[in-house]
Amino acid sequence: METPDLDAIWLTLKLATVVTILLLIVGTPIAWWLARTRSAYKGMVGAVVALPLVLPPTVLGFYLLVAMGPNGPVGQLTQTLGLGLLPFTFPGLVIASVFYSLPFVVQPIQNAFEAIGERPLEVAATLRASPWDTFWSVAVPLARPGFLSGAILGFAHTVGEFGIVLMIGGNIPGKTRVVSVQIYDHVEALEYAQAHWLAGGMVIFSFLVLLALYTFNPARRQTA
Repeated sequence: METPDLDAIWLTLKLATVVTILLLIVGTPIAWWLARTRSAYKGMVGAVVALPLVLPPTVLGFYLLVAMGPNGPVGQLTQTLGLGLLPFTFPGLVIASVFYSLPFVVQPIQNAFEAIGERPLEVAATLRASPWDTFWSVAVPLARPGFLSGAILGFAHTVGEFGIVLMIGGNIPGKTRVVSVQIYDHVEALEYAQAHWLAGGMVIFSFLVLLALYTFNPARRQTA
């Protein structure tokens, strides 16, 4: 396997790891709020979170590119802070991937929180546990299958991204060229043997991810 392919694999794994950690940090409070709230805005927030499921990645990538560009609000902010522009950088890829993979992490965790029900939380409250203690000592352990599903799906979805990473990151070797873009480059150059190696690896990886999801997640096994 050539060095550019190895660089693309390393960058993809790095991106997916960083994005998955950020998604768990950002997605957990969103999932908890969606699972517990009775606010009239629940449907609207849930729809916004789920938008990447139905939007073409190029559409989301275009608006993120505009927002993070030199004339966009995010771009103007990052320039004011001396951070430069985010498009065509690794941090820009991370932000775009967090938006694009958000529903794949939020929804499994939200479903797990909703499946807990009220009883365990009420029991914790009668034992004088604070909301913070109840969340970490009761809700999070009981929702562990949802966290496992969310982490696996978020990681796998980030690994398989193409349209949005091409829109935001472009095709810069060693900086923004991930595996999916590298496969595209091989196909364009009629380098089918190299494309087969990477594409076949993606197929095997996807199968192993789904196998792990359905084998080691008790909730998935029970509903199968």
